[in-house]
Amino acid sequence: MDGKKIIAIAGLNGSGKTQYVEKMRRQMASDTVRYIAFCDSYGAATDRAYYLQLRWNQHDIDAETPTVGQLLERSFLLSGPDTDERRTLQRRLYRLFNLEGLLDKYIILLSSGELRKFQLVKTLMAHPQTLILDNPFIGLDAQTRQQLRDLLLQLAEEQQLTVYLVVSRCDDIPDYVDEIVWLTPESEMRAVPCRLDEPSRQLLLFLESGPVPASRAGVVVQMNDVSIRYGNRTILDHIDWTIQEGEHWALSGQNGSGKSTLLSLISADNPQAYACDITLFGKQRGTGETIWEIKRRIGYVSPEMHRSYQRNLPALQIVASGLKDTVGLYTRTNEAERETCRWWMRLFGLGGKEERPFLTLSSGEQRLVLLARAFVKDPALLILDEPLHGLDTHNRQRVKDIIDTFCLRPGKTLIMVTHYKEELPTCIDHWKTL
Repeated sequence: MDGKKIIAIAGLNGSGKTQYVEKMRRQMASDTVRYIAFCDSYGAATDRAYYLQLRWNQHDIDAETPTVGQLLERSFLLSGPDTDERRTLQRRLYRLFNLEGLLDKYIILLSSGELRKFQLVKTLMAHPQTLILDNPFIGLDAQTRQQLRDLLLQLAEEQQLTVYLVVSRCDDIPDYVDEIVWLTPESEMRAVPCRLDEPSRQLLLFLESGPVPASRAGVVVQMNDVSIRYGNRTILDHIDWTIQEGEHWALSGQNGSGKSTLLSLISADNPQAYACDITLFGKQRGTGETIWEIKRRIGYVSPEMHRSYQRNLPALQIVASGLKDTVGLYTRTNEAERETCRWWMRLFGLGGKEERPFLTLSSGEQRLVLLARAFVKDPALLILDEPLHGLDTHNRQRVKDIIDTFCLRPGKTLIMVTHYKEELPTCIDHWKTL
């Protein structure tokens, strides 16, 4: 194909975007074709270096642990000749994605957003003729998303590059695309988000009328002068944060600002919490409580969690693992618990998919399964880190409605992270920016 061309491939969750791209890749098989996926589902080669709980892997760092700069330099030399032109492109990509300050950072310490920037730069340095990007904008802050849109157009024009952008959100389709392949009718993709269909609305009303937890009107999270450092890098610097029961917080900040690290202190996934002045649910960390006592009261979903799910269990078992706070399901559930799991799956639009192996679902459907897992035990505290990643218009609205209704109930506390302000539910009443 001569000249630049930018093509968007759009469709709802489960519409077959991944299968379409796989078929296209087989037909175009060539060293000049590069594919990179940002769908949070496990298994992509680009995610092999990713650690679920990077905070627990500080002991893995030694003289052999690669830095971002070392890996990118290795990739640069392997992907083409060492010319002035390619070095100019390399420096330009580093500046665009603000990687100069990350080159000496160990790869296992990258945040989710930083890792995506690393993967993009690594791919673009190979100077492909055809570039297929699956959900390239998720996980990036607003400024970086716009920079990436501008860069893709510039690269396509300068290098006569063909770019395929696979998206689940119409808003992520740049206005300069030459063609759109609609795997779902355009009218459905661009439909104004509506309220939930009648069956799901009835389920929400049932949830809303369920048992009301006794409100203690206490402090759920108390952080006093909390700082987190890895080596000579400061991730969090003198953070104070008080979250009262029943408050609904939006946590924002650019990629690498420390959002995931901050949440890991609350969700019992960071050993440095024991060295900090942190109180959770009225108990000082390090005074004898176990991480399971903390997790029992928290529903949690994040891109890190999504990547960790390597188990091809039936979707119902994945949801049921939320009752036991495990990654896999190691204890038997009774019929009442299984029916609760089926109830939540129907609520999230997953009715009929209970026995589908998790890894055979689309990335968006996988995210809905993990959301059902977060809600299934009716937690006191919901921690939702980029919960709408990869979801189409209808499912984003569905999840926002569920969050809003859930948080109408007394005593329910929420912390939500998103780089899209329009994704925040209406219940948000507090903000914190890093």
